[in-house]
Amino acid sequence: MTTPVTLTRPQKAAAILVAMGKPSASRLLKFFKQEELKALIEGARLLRTIPQSDLERIVAEFEAEFTEGAGLLDSADRMDTILNESLSPEEMSAIMGDKRFEVAPEGPPPIWPELEKLEPTRLGTFLAAEHPQTAAMVLSKLAPQAAANILLTMEKPMRSEIIKRMVTMATIPDAATRIIENQLRASVLAQTATKDISAGQARVASVLNEMDKPQLEEVMQDLEEAGTPDLGGVRSRLFAFDDLPLLTQKARVLLFDGLSTELITLALRGAPPALTESVLSAIGARSRRMIESELGQGSEGIQLADIMAARKNIAVATIRLSREGAFELPSSSQQSEAA
Repeated sequence: MTTPVTLTRPQKAAAILVAMGKPSASRLLKFFKQEELKALIEGARLLRTIPQSDLERIVAEFEAEFTEGAGLLDSADRMDTILNESLSPEEMSAIMGDKRFEVAPEGPPPIWPELEKLEPTRLGTFLAAEHPQTAAMVLSKLAPQAAANILLTMEKPMRSEIIKRMVTMATIPDAATRIIENQLRASVLAQTATKDISAGQARVASVLNEMDKPQLEEVMQDLEEAGTPDLGGVRSRLFAFDDLPLLTQKARVLLFDGLSTELITLALRGAPPALTESVLSAIGARSRRMIESELGQGSEGIQLADIMAARKNIAVATIRLSREGAFELPSSSQQSEAA
């Protein structure tokens, strides 16, 4: 003899509803309260198969005779069908709140969010070696900002060909999408998983960003002469207060709009005139007059360490906004020319 299945009361009710079939169960569901429906759904999720003998025992407990559908029941799937055909999406949402009554998706998760995290140059190099139609399909799946950054790393003829195909691209069959996903997962993402150097680049950049501009450039030159690999990834994370004039006017306005006038005033004490003007030109007229008035009173009694800390805070804020996609940092060539 087999041990009887032990079920909770909501699970027993769900089993009986499934055994009744959709027409009868649908009519009954209208009489349940939201809390009761939620308990039914949760119970059905944990319900798998019920032998006929156990089902008969459950039915007897409710003092009713139900024979339709008796036997082995795929209860979760059947309850899913009954509920989706009986209740509207709004009713399901009201019952379950933020939860969704869905069958867990099969197969690996989509790869597109992971691809968007890669360095644009790496993915651009890979796609440039593929057929333009394949590259167009991949870029069409990515966020606009990520796709744009990747396109800018490619040669103009390839870039134009890919964009042309993106314009005329029709709906991609699921089978073709899965093939390309598998190829990217096996090549690009597999290489990233085995050798993800972005964390190391970020650590090195955080150290170098603590240095003054001349010291930073000296260290970078030493690393370049020593043949250090992937310096481009490090350079893309470098930014100093002295690099502010290299930002676009729009980027500077966005940056200083979120900073206090006290912090900006402190950072500008002793700064070169050109640098000061690049900052003040991105600030409102009233705030500019306040800052200029403070700067005109001199810097007596103000510690150099406080000034450097303020400049560091502004540089960190700039890097953070660029990482969030608000704007791009100046390229390494621009920084080198400025130096």
